[in-house]
Amino acid sequence: MSHLVRRRTALAGVPAVLLGLASTSAASAAPTAAPAPFPTRFALPNGFQPEGIAIARGTAYFGSRADGDIYAADLRTGRGKVISRGPGTGSLGMKVDRFGRLFVAGAAGGNGRVIDTRTGKVLASYTFTSATPTFVNDVILAKDGAYFTDSQQPVFYRVAGAKPETIPLTGDYQHLPGNNANGISLTPDGRALIMVQSSTGFLLRVDPRTGVARRIDIGDAVMTNGDGLLLLGRTLYVVQNRLNKIAVLTLNHTGTKGEVVGELTSPDFDVPTTVAVFGNRLYLPNARFTTSPTPTTEYWVTAVER
Repeated sequence: MSHLVRRRTALAGVPAVLLGLASTSAASAAPTAAPAPFPTRFALPNGFQPEGIAIARGTAYFGSRADGDIYAADLRTGRGKVISRGPGTGSLGMKVDRFGRLFVAGAAGGNGRVIDTRTGKVLASYTFTSATPTFVNDVILAKDGAYFTDSQQPVFYRVAGAKPETIPLTGDYQHLPGNNANGISLTPDGRALIMVQSSTGFLLRVDPRTGVARRIDIGDAVMTNGDGLLLLGRTLYVVQNRLNKIAVLTLNHTGTKGEVVGELTSPDFDVPTTVAVFGNRLYLPNARFTTSPTPTTEYWVTAVER
């Protein structure tokens, strides 16, 4: 059971078809409650070390930060299987488009890849950087391409064709020790990017062409331990992993200003990292960062009402 605290009452080749990308998140967000058989908790394979999640047509996809395997689970039953073997480096944030292609951030591999969710085949791979350290952490799909964050480099990456583009982060962005740009979303008007900087807890509105970042005005609030982001309309959900909660914000149309209106939590959370929506539920994998991983360590997914 989730707990919502309201602070106020409110509320085919890949490169050829990258233009016009659309994540299935909006379609999945139709106000249809999940049927009763859908479990609010289900297991992932022991030792899997989950990080990212994406949902399309009742199937949830999870990436392993251990070896990059992709696991697909039926939300109706919670049962699933590995559909694509990883490259030996992590698979972190991910998004699935309307063609059933899964875009995956490649962590310390400094790369990204695109996987056919029907066959598990890798359709395309992109090497973003050979610099070290690197940690390609999350991805969002926009009309003009796919954008990836790098938590260890003061840049982000855009894929709109065969060759990825590296865009420096400037403006209010300050590169600090630890994880920096992490979760990524679009602004409500779709014209800019939103990134959460884990090291500061700041939300940044980023021009996707120039990389100029401006801090989003959310008053005195900071998104400490900010990780995955999910935008539904003008509501932004920010996963605060080690705090075991999700901050709920409302944003203005351009994403320059917002307000924290509540939070979601669950006693079933154990360091959730990222979030995806299906019906009236948010689904989160528990990364269990405070538990030393072993081949037999248990991992699971938690669903909460939004």
